[in-house]
Amino acid sequence: MQGVGIIGCGNISAAYLRLAPLFKGLEIRAVADVNPAAAQARATEYGVRAETVAGLLAAPDIDMVVNLTIPDAHFAVTKSILQAGKHAYSEKPMVLSLAEGEELRALAAAKGLRVGSAPDTFLGGAHQAARAAIDAGRIGTVVAGTAHVMSHGMEHWHPNPDFFFLPGGGPMLDLGPYYVTNLIQLIGPVVRVAALTSMATPTRTISSEPRKGDVIPVRTPTNIHALLSFASGATITLSTSWDVWAHRHGNMELYGTEGTLFLPDPNWFSGKVEIAGRDGKIEELVQPDHPLGVPNQDNHGVMKANYRTAGLAEMAAAINEGRPHRCALDLALHAVDVMTAILRSGETGQMVTLTTSCARPDALPPAAAQALMA
Repeated sequence: MQGVGIIGCGNISAAYLRLAPLFKGLEIRAVADVNPAAAQARATEYGVRAETVAGLLAAPDIDMVVNLTIPDAHFAVTKSILQAGKHAYSEKPMVLSLAEGEELRALAAAKGLRVGSAPDTFLGGAHQAARAAIDAGRIGTVVAGTAHVMSHGMEHWHPNPDFFFLPGGGPMLDLGPYYVTNLIQLIGPVVRVAALTSMATPTRTISSEPRKGDVIPVRTPTNIHALLSFASGATITLSTSWDVWAHRHGNMELYGTEGTLFLPDPNWFSGKVEIAGRDGKIEELVQPDHPLGVPNQDNHGVMKANYRTAGLAEMAAAINEGRPHRCALDLALHAVDVMTAILRSGETGQMVTLTTSCARPDALPPAAAQALMA
């Protein structure tokens, strides 16, 4: 059993605390935050203990620490976790630069520790069914595709949306990880990118409580349209935007030499997957029973599967079994390379060749997923 601590008690911490008991091999024992009241509130709500950050890092019953701080703090907090001799698992994006990622890699290797990172949604039943269809050659060789994640931003629902619109935020680094990571697990690493970026307005007005009416600055692109060239030869269009009120684009479509695959939102673990062959007839792909595809959460009247902490549980199992974990540093760092290169291309107007690569993470078939469940 891996004893787990959480640093950062904001919105996302509730999901980890609520969903961790679905998995075996780990137990969340303590939480910490720079705001002691936030840590105490979460501790009381979920029956764990509240610690200071230093106290949690020193706690002998904590083996792994989950970093749920804001993106700009991810590197420093993960580094402190490793320096304390504990395995680290970070929310996305793991870091904001390749140099930060390489420093964490060297530190983890020197100390014999693991670093993992969200997103883990690609382990969900829908995305693993799509992976199995691709690996079985159902649509032939993937040659092209599209991916879109577009809305009108976070200021309409998040209580403190400021950081989303600062460097390290924006739709590419906030929502892009789900799409980029899923594309990597489906068709492999990216070799170069090109992009156009912009922002619709220099400020945003918060419409959510408790800060309704506050005006906040926008200092990172909020409208990004990119082309991704993969090592496999596939070329994918990826659009991430918070400047769109409505659209009719699908979440993700992959076009192969023998057909087309239509995938659901990779921000969730489940959803309908459709497939078409050369005849163009679109049919729903029959998905095998997968424990990470069972709907368990109402999302605006639609039941969806949410199993965040699956990646953490899989990492805990991998540590115990002495094998690589799927939500690995190499995968997360390559996704960061893709996303930061896209932003850099938007700034310079030049195509950017990536300096990292990674292997596709192993598939997670139903039996392997079931072995993680409590």
